[in-house]
Amino acid sequence: MSKKLTYKVLYKNQKLRKGELMGILVERRKHLRGKTKLESGLNWAKSMFGETVENKHMIFVVPDEKTKKDS
Repeated sequence: MSKKLTYKVLYKNQKLRKGELMGILVERRKHLRGKTKLESGLNWAKSMFGETVENKHMIFVVPDEKTKKDS
């Protein structure tokens, strides 16, 4: 069994006062290079979606680790 780490990437909408889903990123690396799951996912999300929003400091991630059976 292998673990698959996904990040839901959300943008905090100040007008609606809630997070809007921008996308889902799937982490395939086994080692996060000394970073926590949140740091790794947030850096990746900002690099992927930072150009599409006004303020990339309003981007946040929710990590979700699922176990997947190998066939």
